[in-house]
Amino acid sequence: MILQALYDYYQRKSADPESNIAPRGFERKEIPFIIVIDAKGLFLNLEDTRSGEGKQKRAKTFLVVKNRHITGVKAWTKSNLFWDHYGFVLGQPKDESEKAIHDAEKQNSTFVTQVKNLSEKNPDNAHFRIVYQFYEQKDEIKKVLDHENWKECYKIPGCNLSFRISGEETIVAEHDDLVNEVKTITGSENPDQSNVIKSVCLITGEKAPIAILHSATSIPGGKSGGKLVGFQKNSGYDSYCKEQGMNAPVSQKAEDAYTTALNVLLSKDSKNKVRIADTSVVFWAQKQVAFENQFPFFLSALDKDNPDRNAMEVKAFFESIHTGKLNTEGDTPFFVLGLAPNAARISIRFWKAGKVSYFADNIAKHFEDLDIIRSKNDEKEYFTLFNLLSNLSFEYKVDNVPLNLAGKVIECILDGTKYPDSLQQQCIRRIRAEQGITRVRSAILKAYLNRKNRINSSSEKQITMALDLGNKNQGYLCGRLFAVLEKIQEDAQPGINSTIKDRYYGAASSTPVTVFGRLLNLSNHHLAKLGGGSKTYYEKLIQEIMIGVDSNGLPAQLSLDNQSRFAIGYYHQRQDLFSKKEKNN
Repeated sequence: MILQALYDYYQRKSADPESNIAPRGFERKEIPFIIVIDAKGLFLNLEDTRSGEGKQKRAKTFLVVKNRHITGVKAWTKSNLFWDHYGFVLGQPKDESEKAIHDAEKQNSTFVTQVKNLSEKNPDNAHFRIVYQFYEQKDEIKKVLDHENWKECYKIPGCNLSFRISGEETIVAEHDDLVNEVKTITGSENPDQSNVIKSVCLITGEKAPIAILHSATSIPGGKSGGKLVGFQKNSGYDSYCKEQGMNAPVSQKAEDAYTTALNVLLSKDSKNKVRIADTSVVFWAQKQVAFENQFPFFLSALDKDNPDRNAMEVKAFFESIHTGKLNTEGDTPFFVLGLAPNAARISIRFWKAGKVSYFADNIAKHFEDLDIIRSKNDEKEYFTLFNLLSNLSFEYKVDNVPLNLAGKVIECILDGTKYPDSLQQQCIRRIRAEQGITRVRSAILKAYLNRKNRINSSSEKQITMALDLGNKNQGYLCGRLFAVLEKIQEDAQPGINSTIKDRYYGAASSTPVTVFGRLLNLSNHHLAKLGGGSKTYYEKLIQEIMIGVDSNGLPAQLSLDNQSRFAIGYYHQRQDLFSKKEKNN
């Protein structure tokens, strides 16, 4: 199903002349440095194609023959056509170890041999012959290594290089004569060749030459060379003595299409990709729809160039639901794929396929569940999944969020199912560690509890967006009471550096009976300082809250769900206290 959807996506993009997707057998590759040589193969310059500043530097992209490297102990036996990393092109090792030096020598020998073969195979091609002349003159490689740009090139692990003849605009790796070489490699020039195995393709259903090895895909955070489909040779996964790709036959044509589509979706410039923690989420529709452009703004961080864009896109999304615009594209199939690096393989975190309307409805429910009162100074009307997860992680860095949490939450949002228990647990853990009950954290707990109770058909009262005076849950009441006692302390001691929240939040939210007696006695001293109308107001407020407390007194212990209600009650009450103060002013 995944490969079929990727294959169809490639067909869709290929039919669009503006998509700029690479044709079969080719890929768009960033090549940071170009070796410029003259008509005699003599070195002239090591050209830096990168632009930008610092870490934002980006190399120029070229349309080159697809990566031909194989994984395993004989990775040096195949090189790319007139482009590759400095081990192949210049014989330079990645480090000073004996193994790295030996590997680089073998890689360079393979590359030079291929250049020679292509030059002899295409005698009329002066470009190929000139590159081979470069290698015949041994001192030319040393000139490259002595150039001032070589140090910059070597700093980039596995930096790719290619060649350009002086006076030419295109690099040698983009030459038209390589098209024929690609046809030979892919088998499209002679489909009846005897050295390929034919079988029925699982994607197209056609009998065609099968791809024994599938192309690699670079995934953010992983090693280059990760594969979505791969079988280790002579492994225990072989079926009926079939080897490698024959265990799940995919034609060479279909393999090239789905791997190209996946590389396009995962590319740096892709608008159909969002990375959250270690999970890369790619998404696409069967045809071009507005929802495909809106989808990333539900997940990603704020656009630095336009911080309001996320909120605007979410508003546009809700308007499309309410005005019925979404109905015109609601039946369009939509796909979401979550991937994570995993050694030589790519791990599939989740796979979701459904109609646009299905995902749109579930995302709308997600935002409705998160809806909670915000302060006057809080300009952010909506917050993305990135905002949610950053509020659950140490130092607000999404990379510190527990593994798999991001993927599980995305699945729950897309399916409209109960949020994972680990979401609540992590939120409570961060609140207790920082004594910080933010709007985002309160919204997370509200959404978790309401969705859990709704799905489980619980009789527990649904938590409202703002302060609910009718909510008699003991955890919620304790949270409200704690917020009032803290506000009394702040009013009695203006400018105080730390409040009761900094010292007693953990105990108050888990074992209320152990601390509230002391806090109520302490508040009497603070109320005495306030006096007048403020004292009367707060005393009535405390009394109103305490009326709802069970006759047996404050609870000895609060469950995790009630600790969540404690945090929400605290947040609701604080917002209400400050909003009333603004009205009074």
